[in-house]
Amino acid sequence: MRWSQYFLPTLREDPKDAESVSHRLMVRAGLIRRLGSGAYSYLPFGLAALQKAAAIVREEMNRAGAQELLMPALQPLELWKATGRDKVLGEVLLRVKDRTGKEQVLGPTHEEVVTDLVKELQSHKQLPLTVYQIQTKFRDEPRPRGGVIRSKEFLMKDAYSFDADAEGLARSYQAMYDAYQRIFRRCGVQVLACEADPGAMGGDVSHEFMAPAPSGEDRVVRCGGCGYAANLEAAKCPAPPAPAGESPKPLETAMTPGQHTVEQVSRFLKVPPARLIKTLLYEVEGGDPVAVLVRGDHEVNETKLARVLGTPRFRLAAPATIERLSGAPVGFTGPVGLKGVRLLADHAAVQVANAVTGANRAEAHHVNVNPDRDFQASQTADLRLITPEDSCPSCRGRLELVTAIEAGHVFKLGTKYSQALGATVQLPSGQSQPMVMGCYGIGINRILAAVIEQRHDKDGIIWPPALAPFQVVISVLEPGSPEAARAGEEAQAALSAAGLETLLDDREQSPGSKLKDADLVGIPVQVVIGKVWKSERQLELVLRATKEKSRAAPEALVEGVHKLLDKAKLPQ
Repeated sequence: MRWSQYFLPTLREDPKDAESVSHRLMVRAGLIRRLGSGAYSYLPFGLAALQKAAAIVREEMNRAGAQELLMPALQPLELWKATGRDKVLGEVLLRVKDRTGKEQVLGPTHEEVVTDLVKELQSHKQLPLTVYQIQTKFRDEPRPRGGVIRSKEFLMKDAYSFDADAEGLARSYQAMYDAYQRIFRRCGVQVLACEADPGAMGGDVSHEFMAPAPSGEDRVVRCGGCGYAANLEAAKCPAPPAPAGESPKPLETAMTPGQHTVEQVSRFLKVPPARLIKTLLYEVEGGDPVAVLVRGDHEVNETKLARVLGTPRFRLAAPATIERLSGAPVGFTGPVGLKGVRLLADHAAVQVANAVTGANRAEAHHVNVNPDRDFQASQTADLRLITPEDSCPSCRGRLELVTAIEAGHVFKLGTKYSQALGATVQLPSGQSQPMVMGCYGIGINRILAAVIEQRHDKDGIIWPPALAPFQVVISVLEPGSPEAARAGEEAQAALSAAGLETLLDDREQSPGSKLKDADLVGIPVQVVIGKVWKSERQLELVLRATKEKSRAAPEALVEGVHKLLDKAKLPQ
C-alpha cells in the first residue's frame, strides 16, 4: 500500500475533547474520527487493527470449542421484561418502536436472545454448548468518555455457555477463562484477572480482565504477595479485630457550629477521621429508608450495599428527607436515638470505641459513642470500599490500588435467564431442569485502547506485531529522486514477497514530517531510505519500540526486518 493513496490522515495537535492517551493517539494517528457523542468511525488504519484483534478472539474461541453465530441487534423489549432487566438497565437501553408500535431495544448484550434461541434443545445429551458472536452493541451511556473506552456503540465478542449442571458450568467457565488469558497475551495486553461483582448480569461468580492504565475508569486492588486481585467494588474487607484496652467513656455532646464534613469535624474536635462514624441515609425504592454506618476514613460500597438490601434501586436521601428523618440538617445525622430507620453497620464501624457521630441536632455531635451501648445495628456486614491501608483478604499482605480498563468479563449466570425464559433440558432421571448458563464478553474496541494505553511513548503508538495494521513502514525521504523511489518500491516488493504487510510512504512531504508520522502511527519496524542510502546504498532499519537502529543491504533486508519483528514481539 502506498501512503499517498491510503486514507490515513494524521494530526499534529491533540483533539480538544481527548480525555485519555488512547483517545488522543487514536485520533492523531488516523484510527478513528468522532461522529457524535459516543460514536466513532474507524478509518482503514484503525479498522485493520480492529479486525486483527477480532481474528485473534475468533481463533481462540474456536480453539476453546465455541461455535460462532450471529443474532439480531434489534430485540423485542418483551424478552427484557421477562427477566426484569428492562428496569435494571433502565435508561441505558436504547428503545425504539417499529411502525406497528411494538417496542424494541438495540441490544447492549444478548443473554435474553440467546436463551430464547436455544430453547429448542431438549436433552442433556445436547449439552454442553457454547456459542459466540462478534457484533456491534448499543448502550445509551450517560457519560461517554475516553474515546472508545466507553462509547454508545461498540464492537463486542459475547459468548454464552449452556450446561446441564454446575459441574459442567465450572468446566465451560474455566475453558473461557483460559481462552481469555491466551487472547490478551497474543494481543500484547497485560491484564489482571480480578474477582468482580456480577451486577446487573446476575449470577454469583464473575471475573474481570482488567488492563492497568492511567486513563482507566475502574480501580482494582492487587496483592504483590499472593497475586490476589479484585475490582474495588468486589474486594472483600475482612472484619478488623476488636480494639483492646480502651474503656467506654460517658456519652457527651459537643457543639460543632458549621462543621459538616469528616475533615471539618475531625479537625475541630482534634480526633483522627478513623474515630468518626459516618451515618448515611438512603431511600430504598419500595421499602423503608436505611442508615449505613461506616468509619470516617471509609466510603460506602454501594455494590455491597445492594447485595445486603437485595436491590440496586436506592439512592442517597435528599436534604429534606435527611432533616425529616433525623431532625437535623445534612452533616449532623448519627445513630444514637435515630428512630424509624434500619441501621446497617460496616464491620469496622462497630469496632470504634468512644467514637464521634452526628447528634441529630443542628451544629452538634456526640462524643464517646460506643456501639451496643449507645445504639444497636440491625445488621453488621462488609459494606465499605477496600483501601490500600487494608491487608490482603487472602494472605494479609500489602495491597496496591491500580487504575485499569475493563477489557473482558466472565460470569457464572446459573439459571437466572433459563428459568425466566423456559430454557429447560431433560436429565437422565427424566426430570426437566433449567439449563445452567455462563456468559463471557470482550470489548474488541477496548483491546485497541488498552494496547495503546500500555504501549506508547511521547512520539506515538507502539503496536505489537500481532495487531499492527502494517508490520513495516518504508519511509522514502526523497521521493523526487528516481533512485530513492525505485529503492522504496524494490524494498516493498521484497518484503511483500516474504509475506510482510508494508506501507510505502511515497508522499511529497519533508523528511522530518515523514519520520514523525512513522513514530506516531507506531508500525513496529521502520525502513528509512535517506542519507545512508544515498551515500552507502544501505537501508536504515529502526525498531519502533526502542528506536534501536541497524543497517542492511537490499539483499539482507528481509532477514533484518524479521529479526526486529521478533524483538518487537517481546513484552515492552
